Amino acid sequence: MDEDKQVLKKYLPADAVDMVYNSISSHKLQLRISRQRHTKLGDFRPGINGRPHRISLNHDLNPYNFLIVFVHELAHLVVFNQFRYRVMPHGKEWKTTFRELMKPYFEKQIFPDDIGLALKNYLRNAKAANGSDLELSRVLSEYDPHVEKNPRIETLPEGTLFRVPGGRVFKKMERMRKRYKCLCLDNNRLYLFNPLATVQPLNDK
Repeated sequence: MDEDKQVLKKYLPADAVDMVYNSISSHKLQLRISRQRHTKLGDFRPGINGRPHRISLNHDLNPYNFLIVFVHELAHLVVFNQFRYRVMPHGKEWKTTFRELMKPYFEKQIFPDDIGLALKNYLRNAKAANGSDLELSRVLSEYDPHVEKNPRIETLPEGTLFRVPGGRVFKKMERMRKRYKCLCLDNNRLYLFNPLATVQPLNDK
């Protein structure tokens, strides 16, 4: 037990460790710390053939984001136990459960004021991923240890050339509703980027 809590302390706000540990124990779930995944922050897989339910979370999330994603996935587990596959994955049942599971963390004042406010706004109509809420993602990113290393696309002037992990070079173009249109100079194709994506700029324009 103490060893498990010591592991959790590496990833969670200190005051949330006991609560998360109790959730893991009471639901008999398996928590897996995963490598970074660019397509998702975490996932839930129901147990089959006698195996336990499993939640996996990316190892590089800051403590507050790690906690939010954990509760997000725990809500899937609770809804699955009650409804199985009879409801939508992110339908009203999940949204209600997510809000209820998050209440104890608000009551214990786990989150800083800026995250707490953005999270409450997000929970009014939670989406499939907290990353889809730009304001919550923006506030959470301020607590990332790498926040100073590379700028976000939204801060770059139009026309800036930038490089992404993997080496491809893009040119920032105009904003298209919620995302920025960017031209890939390697294949001359257009891509849409999240405004909060961090990139390596190559020029000043």
